[in-house]
Amino acid sequence: MRASHILVPTLRETPADAEITSHIYMLRAGLIRQLAKGLYTWLPLGLAVLRKVENIIREELNNAGAMEVLMPVVQPAELWKESGRWDVMGPEMLRMKDRHDRDYCLSPTHEEVVTDLVRNVVVSYKQLPCNIYQINTKFRDEIRPRFGVMRAREFVMKDGYSFHLEEETFEETYRAMFNAYGSILSRIGLEYRAVEADPGSMGDGESHEFHVLAESGEDALAFSPNSDYAANVESAEAISTIDRPLPTAEIEKISTPGILTIEAVSDFLGIAPSRTVKTLIVEGSKGPVALVVRGDHTLNEAKASRLPLVKSPLTFLKEEALLRDTGVTKGSIGPIQLGIPIFVDHSASNLADFTCGANEAGFHFSNVNWGRDVDLTESVDIRNVQEGDLAADGSGLLEFKRGIEVGHIFKLGTKYSDSMGATIQDRSGKNTPFVMGCYGLGVTRIVAAIVEQHYRDETMHWPIQVAPALVHLVAVNNVKSEQVREAAFSLYSRCLDSGIEIYFDDRDERPGVKFADADLVGLPYRITIGERTLANGVVEFQSAGKEIEFLTADEAIQKLINANEGSS
Repeated sequence: MRASHILVPTLRETPADAEITSHIYMLRAGLIRQLAKGLYTWLPLGLAVLRKVENIIREELNNAGAMEVLMPVVQPAELWKESGRWDVMGPEMLRMKDRHDRDYCLSPTHEEVVTDLVRNVVVSYKQLPCNIYQINTKFRDEIRPRFGVMRAREFVMKDGYSFHLEEETFEETYRAMFNAYGSILSRIGLEYRAVEADPGSMGDGESHEFHVLAESGEDALAFSPNSDYAANVESAEAISTIDRPLPTAEIEKISTPGILTIEAVSDFLGIAPSRTVKTLIVEGSKGPVALVVRGDHTLNEAKASRLPLVKSPLTFLKEEALLRDTGVTKGSIGPIQLGIPIFVDHSASNLADFTCGANEAGFHFSNVNWGRDVDLTESVDIRNVQEGDLAADGSGLLEFKRGIEVGHIFKLGTKYSDSMGATIQDRSGKNTPFVMGCYGLGVTRIVAAIVEQHYRDETMHWPIQVAPALVHLVAVNNVKSEQVREAAFSLYSRCLDSGIEIYFDDRDERPGVKFADADLVGLPYRITIGERTLANGVVEFQSAGKEIEFLTADEAIQKLINANEGSS
């Protein structure tokens, strides 16, 4: 690549609407340009990175036995109506009509299309398991697109799907995809964590997210430094490490006028929030349900929504319904004689002599004990873990880090095969629905995650495997100096002949401009050719983050060849 021949519109100033490192850098380094809110054009250097990421993904998935296909981005409404999702998908799905007034959508995902494909082309159980993937464009009409390509409306995604006759082969494929994702992220040069996750409405069993560790990450991850245990905070198991003590005092009703929060109760009574419980009332399938957690803990809504009797998505009772259905008001709710089903978090169930609402405005109970003063019907895990909690595998205390979710794998079960009539005859001739797995990887998001993790000290450090090019060749005053021009073009040609990807700054620009752009682009190696070094028969050679070496052209090229071979 010659800088005089390609579009690399670098910027000296930080764009006003850029919020995080990757967005700022990708605009300033000329990797992308915004077309509209959440829509970006990928320019040559950015596209080079994107294609290298895609190639690594292809190689690892093909090695794991997956097959690449390419499915349409525009999808007919009939398939979505068949699965039952046409009317339940929100405004993130962009709908449209063709000239014949038929309904279509711009693909946010491909479960319907791939299920239709397989039910029509897989005609024998002998063709199973079937594991296919694509790297394709998706569109989701985000209400607040932000952070550049990290949360854009249009993006490139690798989505994969597997189809099985039995659970056993699904488990084998799931493990293969889990390992392939790890290999992909490792080859790209990313520090990541695979964490246990909540499959949400999409999944039906085991689920893992893959997070690139970065301070800008939107997700909090809980992990044990002493083992491989890691989980999204939303799904990490919270365990209790103590046994409930015996009661030491009699229950007492205390006047607490105007005291409505755990913090206010704790201050008023001079006790720690961990000695209190809070009772939350949510909608249930047969009426209100109470959820009890320790005062210093927070309810995990994803866990709670999976409880029997609790409606999903989790919905808290509004004030009017709360008073009508339970006779109590917010700020005074407690589990004693509440008269509705109660689920108590493990940590709250291990308390003795605790304080809670008295179900009467302006009053609380102190010295409450389970079994003696209130029945403990069921103890469950419904809270968010906290830093310092014991890890679920018992290996040590949890630590938290931020992560950027770039991948998610989970089991779909028979959700789509049931609704769309996708069946296969088993060995006995019985029609059985396909068991499905789903495996997503955000390709454009991975590029942003690389920047978030490898942009340090105001400088980009591209991993060799995905850098736009291996070496940045800077020719100083090449327009004025025939000697510099000839030496630079000679080295450029020799690199190309040796299979070395090189970005040659041959522009008619001041040296300061060229060096500033070289710092900004951040390629793994830089070679500078000028009249002074040529007079001594050498060039300046610099590896990213290291001191300048003075080498002959032959020595410089050999180093690049060695680096190229080491990265392949």
